[in-house]
Amino acid sequence: MRLRGIRRSRNVEVRRGRGVGRAGGLGVVGVLAVLAIGYFTGIDVTPLLTGGGGAPVERSAPVTAEDSEMTQFSAQVLATTEDVWGKIFQEQLGETYTPPKLVVFSGVTQSQCGGASGATGPFYCPADQRAYLDTQFFDLLGQRMGAEGDFAAAYVIAHEVAHHVQNELGILPQVNAARQQSSEVEANALTVRLELMADCLSGIWASNVRGLMEKGDLDEALNAARKIGDDYLQRQAGRVPQPHTFTHGTSEQRSRWFATGFESGQIGSCDTFSAESL
Repeated sequence: MRLRGIRRSRNVEVRRGRGVGRAGGLGVVGVLAVLAIGYFTGIDVTPLLTGGGGAPVERSAPVTAEDSEMTQFSAQVLATTEDVWGKIFQEQLGETYTPPKLVVFSGVTQSQCGGASGATGPFYCPADQRAYLDTQFFDLLGQRMGAEGDFAAAYVIAHEVAHHVQNELGILPQVNAARQQSSEVEANALTVRLELMADCLSGIWASNVRGLMEKGDLDEALNAARKIGDDYLQRQAGRVPQPHTFTHGTSEQRSRWFATGFESGQIGSCDTFSAESL
């Protein structure tokens, strides 16, 4: 992804000083292994990263050159989402887009939706309208999940911003309310539609930054979508895929809905809640 000359968003908050360090005696390789277990199985492994207690272990989190590069990268990608969604809201909806904040942190931190760590993966918190991203997740994405490439990382950021777009459109609070009144299986099904819609919206973003894309970038995003499909992750964890437990959609669904948004560029094409088949 060509980001040279692209501005950095001012909506980035960098948090340091609460890193995992060698929490519980784990080195960098050990930390990545634990994060992979958590992401593949859906188990919150935060206690393994915080020394076994409920509160984060206060440790110095030195800012490495790689961290600095990823922070700059994240700020530039976020800026592209601001430009894209500002334009789309105006042209397609006749509304003004208010961008989210992006919290880039090392190790563990807190959000109004609860604790955040590499164990939870990147997420969007509608309560504080912030997306949370641990820079170590990019290592996990490439080294442990086989989703390498800068555009794969950009897709992850765009996906979390897409949840903010859903919040701006009023979709997220409606779905959250419906999930609270549903059974676990029904709530999971609603979450799948929400996540696939975010993948489609991410595709719309990608369609609008074609001029910044390099050869192979689209394949990187599609590969990342496949590598974080529920069926793929459950198989990687040694489990038989259980559709009723899915919360994000299959690899095929995730990559297809991303492609749908990329090809159409229209918010209306991303209405997964009206789709008879996902």
